[in-house]
Amino acid sequence: MKAIFEHIFEIVTVDATSGIVPRSGLNAALTAFSSAAMAFLAVFAFALALAAGQLAKNWGSEFAGQATIVIVASETDMEDRVDRVLQVLETTPGIALARAMDLDEQRELLEPWFGPDLPVEQLSLPRLIEIFEEGRGFDAESLRLRLAEEVPDATLDDHARWQQPLAKASSRLRGLAVLSIILIAGVTAAVIALAAQGALAANAQVIGVLRLIGARDDFIETAFVRRFTLRALAGATGGGLIGALAVSILPGSQSEGALLSGLGPSGLQWFWLLLIPILAGGVAYAATLGAARRALRTLP
Repeated sequence: MKAIFEHIFEIVTVDATSGIVPRSGLNAALTAFSSAAMAFLAVFAFALALAAGQLAKNWGSEFAGQATIVIVASETDMEDRVDRVLQVLETTPGIALARAMDLDEQRELLEPWFGPDLPVEQLSLPRLIEIFEEGRGFDAESLRLRLAEEVPDATLDDHARWQQPLAKASSRLRGLAVLSIILIAGVTAAVIALAAQGALAANAQVIGVLRLIGARDDFIETAFVRRFTLRALAGATGGGLIGALAVSILPGSQSEGALLSGLGPSGLQWFWLLLIPILAGGVAYAATLGAARRALRTLP
């Protein structure tokens, strides 16, 4: 491990070898462009991982400690059913508060889908009763049995059917984001390795002359690894900055009506983006080092 860090330090600080590797050309442009493009995509993969976790956290916190009872009955029987359900809830352990929602509140719930002018008074809508838990909460199965016996028109929704699929989806999205970052790193390594091999092959005569005058392969290897690592680092920094700017314009957590809110990093999470150029530089270093060593063994 110590030898690796010493070699990286030598690559970053040595200038005597910089004239060996061309400063421009197709290989140089390919290295910088591919690093920038992959860093840009890595930022979005990172944002996807954060968004999956934040989305599950936001929706889970809204559902936590709450439940809803839906009552479907005729207008003449509705108030009686509501009163009977509230009486059942008053004697149910683990419930701190239960309240029936009025028509204005139900209109607000439906407004994002049907607009503010929905005539809820003229519709045969079910009545909703909000339940707020306390302590460990209530026994959902026991409450369902009591409602089925005393108020058959009432149905309990404890939001479990929403929370479990959301948790699974969040976990899978994070897994896909991590897999995307791994694939991005692999493609970056392959492109940079091909570019380094092309540069070494194009400079075969120069390398032959350097060997004739006594240059060691370590000297030549350091030149190519240093140049391609710095190119990749510069390209990844630029691509990462553009990706961060693009992510910053996504809907924020305070956006009104934003269903998928909080898609971008926030607070100290932005500092994790600094790891993307560093990771790109490390991938470029490893890919170029391997390509240089293989190419130098095959060159005459």
